[in-house]
Amino acid sequence: MIVDRIVARSGCRRFFRRGPAALVAIAVLFAGAAAAEIPNAAVILEVLVPTLPGEVALAAPPRFVLMEDGTLYVGGTRDVAMGRLEPPELKDLERRIADVRKLPLTGVMTVGPGNERRHLFLKKGRPLDMVLSGDPADPPASVRALAALVTDLARFQHPSLRPYEPASFAMRAKEGALPGGCRPWTLPERLAESVFTPRIVPAKGHGDWPTGAVPASVCLDDKRYVVTFRPLLPGERP
Repeated sequence: MIVDRIVARSGCRRFFRRGPAALVAIAVLFAGAAAAEIPNAAVILEVLVPTLPGEVALAAPPRFVLMEDGTLYVGGTRDVAMGRLEPPELKDLERRIADVRKLPLTGVMTVGPGNERRHLFLKKGRPLDMVLSGDPADPPASVRALAALVTDLARFQHPSLRPYEPASFAMRAKEGALPGGCRPWTLPERLAESVFTPRIVPAKGHGDWPTGAVPASVCLDDKRYVVTFRPLLPGERP
């Protein structure tokens, strides 16, 4: 996830346990990052909720991405589906976004009670990059349009959606052991080169390695690694 990736790089993960001022700091850290990482994205939503035990949140694909040409991507824990909005559907979504833009928006918004975190990026017009705090199911009256938009994007379904086959993955490794056994490293990439920064690797030849937030436990020489492969969207860079 974009916020998680930037927070991890900066060593600021502790901010998530602090108050609104810390969230402002996080918003500053990732301002504009979404546009740079997925160049043609008009809308990006990432849901920053805890993963299941053993999963790696950093490797999950974005929940919803709309490209400028109407192509859309909907991410789950491991995989991504791809579809396309028809012109009337795209126009309706743009109308809803325009209504949201009329609100007094800032880089950090509270859309309901609780500690849930979401990241919303809106490109068209003045780019907006926001951390959304709370559960949008019970929003304050002043941000109902924003909460409704985020809720609908997070559970987005469309008849055009089909499985997306990525051309590449962001491979990330860290030393560590998962419960159970481990598998030998059989891919051509040097695993140690992905320990500190993710490495883009081709999806072809990936075989049956798990993808997204589901990690693999790897044995190599006398070390054990936790390895993830995050599906990359067209033009995306980790």
